[in-house]
Amino acid sequence: MSNSVPFTGEEKDILHAALDRHRDVVLWKLEGLDDEQLRRPMTPSGTNLLGLVKHLGGAELGWFRQTFGREMGPLPFDIDADDESDMRVEAHESTADILAFYARARAGADEAIRELALDDLGTSWSGNTVSLRWVLVHMATETARHTGHMDILRELIDGGTGDHDRS
Repeated sequence: MSNSVPFTGEEKDILHAALDRHRDVVLWKLEGLDDEQLRRPMTPSGTNLLGLVKHLGGAELGWFRQTFGREMGPLPFDIDADDESDMRVEAHESTADILAFYARARAGADEAIRELALDDLGTSWSGNTVSLRWVLVHMATETARHTGHMDILRELIDGGTGDHDRS
């Protein structure tokens, strides 16, 4: 697990490390929980830990792949038909399926990050022109936001808190 972001170095490496740090926390928040706990709706809207992982996988593919004209591969939801489908884990989806989807999304995003320059431009789903730099900052903050949600959900499930493994 990546517990820190380098204090010096190349901008792209620092931004990627910041994203990776939060990605690792996403997975750490799931450790030691059973399938029921991972799927348990913890808010009136039905938010659960595994749904947040599914959402983040879709966000990574959308921002790093689709924005820059790269193949995303199949998605386990249809956001056009149901704009909440990326947050919901269906009965037929296993924990392993969602974790594999997140791993595939991370790998696809990492490939784009390696191959693109910070100033390379793409077109977002909303039609805005964005740079890889902007996408890295956006996804690091988006992932951090959702790891905060995950921290609260995890505390409600078993009392576990923290932003990274301190062992």
